[in-house]
Formats: sequence, C-alpha cells, structure tokens
Amino acid sequence: MQSNPSLATPGRAGTPVQVPLWAQLQGATALLLAVRDGQSMTAALLDVDARLRPGVQALGFHALRWLGRAEALRQQLAKRPPPPEADALLCVVLALIWREEDAPYTPHTLVDQAVEAAKRSEATTHQASFINGCLRRFLRERDELVAKTDANPQAVWNHPQWWIDRLRKDHPDQWQAILRANNAKAPLTLRVNTRKTSVAQYLRALTAINIGAYAVGEHGVVLAQAVAVPTLPGYDEGHFSVQDAAAQMAAPLLVNFLNRSSSGAFKPGQALNILDACAAPGGKTAHLLELADCTVTALDIDARRCERMDQNLARLDLQARITVGDAAQPSAWWDGQLFDGILLDAPCTASGIVRRHPDVRWLRRPTDIAQLAKAQAQLLQTLWPLLKPGGAMVYCTCSVFRAEGDTQAQTFLARHTDARLMPSPGHLLPQSSVPGAVIADNLGREHDGFYYALFQKQSPKQDA
Repeated sequence: MQSNPSLATPGRAGTPVQVPLWAQLQGATALLLAVRDGQSMTAALLDVDARLRPGVQALGFHALRWLGRAEALRQQLAKRPPPPEADALLCVVLALIWREEDAPYTPHTLVDQAVEAAKRSEATTHQASFINGCLRRFLRERDELVAKTDANPQAVWNHPQWWIDRLRKDHPDQWQAILRANNAKAPLTLRVNTRKTSVAQYLRALTAINIGAYAVGEHGVVLAQAVAVPTLPGYDEGHFSVQDAAAQMAAPLLVNFLNRSSSGAFKPGQALNILDACAAPGGKTAHLLELADCTVTALDIDARRCERMDQNLARLDLQARITVGDAAQPSAWWDGQLFDGILLDAPCTASGIVRRHPDVRWLRRPTDIAQLAKAQAQLLQTLWPLLKPGGAMVYCTCSVFRAEGDTQAQTFLARHTDARLMPSPGHLLPQSSVPGAVIADNLGREHDGFYYALFQKQSPKQDA
C-alpha cells in the first residue's frame, strides 16, 4: 500500500514524471463511464494520455474487478444515484478502498485525491462535497456497510446476477470456484517457440536475470511477477509469445491428431494445409507453424488486426498466408483446395477470460449468448465442407458457458453424420492460485477458461 499520491512514469529522455493520483482517478472514472456506455476497456484506454495509461489501467482493472461490491456500497451511502460522472468516481474509489488490505494506496490518500479529482473536473466539481461526505462516512462505518452488502450476490461475487445464475446452472459444482478465479489477477504466461529454444533453456535464461517462473503445459512458462514483455530475454529473437496456457492447447490438439492419424488421408511427411479461421492476432497461427511444417491460411475479417498478425509472425521468423476475409463467406477468399485441418477459434462471450478482461462481465448481456451461439453454429456449418475427408477441425471458444461449448458441439454432431468427436479436453474452467479456485484438469495451476472439441471428418470407407 502506497501513501505517495503520485506515480513515477518515464518522461522525455527517461526523466521520471510525477503523475498525480487525482489525474489517474479521473482516468479510471472515464474508463468506467466508457464501459457503462458499452465500450471495451481496451478501446477506452487508447484515449488515455500515454503518461497516465499505466496507472489508469491498474486502477481501472481493480475497480472493474470489485464493481459489484462498489455499486452495492454506493447504494447504501446514497439511495438516489448522483450524476453519472460523480457516481463513476465514487464507485471507482469505493472499489479501491472497500477492503483495506487490497487497496493500492492508503484509504485516506484515496479519499483526499478523489475529492481533488472531483474539484478539478467540470462535470463533478459541484459534487465534491457530496463525494467527500460519502467516502468519509464509509471509512467511519466500513464494517457495518460491508456487512449489509454481503446479502447481495452481485456484491459478493462481483458479477451481474444473470451471469451468476447462468454459471450455477451450467456448472452447479464449480460455479463459486469459477467466480473466485475470475476475480483473481491473471499472471503473465508465455509460450516458448520450440523452433528457437526449449522450455528448460528459457527457464534458465529467466533464472539468470532473477526472474522467477515455472513451466505449464507443453510449451508454457508462467512468470511469478509480470514485467514489460519487450525487456524479457529473447524477445527480439522471437524466442516466445504471450499466450495463456489454456489457449496453448489449440495448435497441439490439431497438429498431434493430424500427425498420428491412421485414416490414410495423409502421407508420411506430407506438409499439412491448415486454415486458422478468425486468426488475429496470430498466437495460434504462430503455434501451428512452430509445431509443424505446414501451410497455414490465417484468416481474419479485420485488416488492421491482420497487419498486427504479420508483425507478430515476422518477429518469430514465421510465415503464413494472411488473408483478410469473413470466415462465414468462403466464396470471397477460398481457392477451392480442401484443408487437412481447420482451427476455428470462434467469436464468443469471452466468459472464460474475465480475469484478463474484467470489463467483459459488465459489457455482456444475457441475450449475447444465444446470438453468439448462432454465429458459432453458422461458422461450423460453413467451414465443415472446406475440410478434406479424414481431416480434422478443432472448435474452441474462450467461454465457460455450455451454449458455446458442449451444447454447440453436440448440436453440430447431430446435424453432421460425417463428423466424429475425437478425444477432446472439453470445458477447461478458469483456474487461479487463489484459495477455493482449484479445479482439477490436465493443465496445471494457472489458466483461463476454454472449450475444446476435436471433430474428424469421416471418409467414405469409414462411413461404410
């Protein structure tokens, strides 16, 4: 916990610039207002001054993780909501101070700087006394006010009520552990480029510069503390990429199956022709190329994200056929050659990566699940004919909702008699190193939530 209400950030020529805490609180307030208006935090951060961005992001992440508690406390302090700007500032600070052991600054420092932030904004200057009174009352009555909010599930779990209800239905034995994991901080996880180095060698390189880390999965390394990625050893040489351990399962699931397939569809040593649909920013594309001598068509509808993918692959010394196009409209980009394998990381609610994107839970609406499930089904239906008989498709989503996971997979199998579900991970539920959040699976201690299904396309002789 800090008492100095400013943050040192690099200025010109590396000279530290003191960024006042009140300015960071204003920035975090703007983030919350943007999220409440339906904008993602990632997009909203682009509008924040570069000097303020690190501090604003840290405060914004904290506030969004504990927004349910903060909103419940604000309702105790002021039955009638204040104007949107004042309400957002008040909720940001309540989220930061409600549990003193987690507060990034001393509570009195945060209250003092919140009042300063209110005074320095035209939108809140007339609410400064109101904000001061609410926050100082909270400090006096903290235990009583928090206890009153313990009856509110949204305050206890810091997720919308509909989200909590959906998890209880989909995962009746694990819903509490999922929510705890969602509220934890996600670690920095790397995927080692095995064409350049090995997990063991990279761990030794980190140890040499006193960075604690441990291996996860087949190719992953989890850092004990997050650091600036470009400063890590081997960054410029392409020795690693940033990718969560659960996401790292996609490429091996497809490549390993195709390499050991006994269907007769592939000749030994044959270069595989693979489609990575919805590929940007390219993490799974790169992993495919690292694991196998294959031709990968990396497809994405967003031209700017395709440019970023090209840059990421260049750093790793890898090449793919990067194509701008809509996976649901193959007539505009497909050359008619059937693929040996297809990796479909389908658009979804992102309900499995909430710990990395705490705004997701507040942006989503209950109707989004059905809408996205419909889009996923359309992509499966459209891409399946592009797959060679004997080939395989990996369907995955970073979701924990069953409508985007096993329900989707079973519906697809019922409609496609030439599809066979092969051994697959299924739902990987988010797991963090926090008490009560340990969920057994085959991956280890730290990963996001994902769903995986591997479908093989039956050849005519297999159907007979």
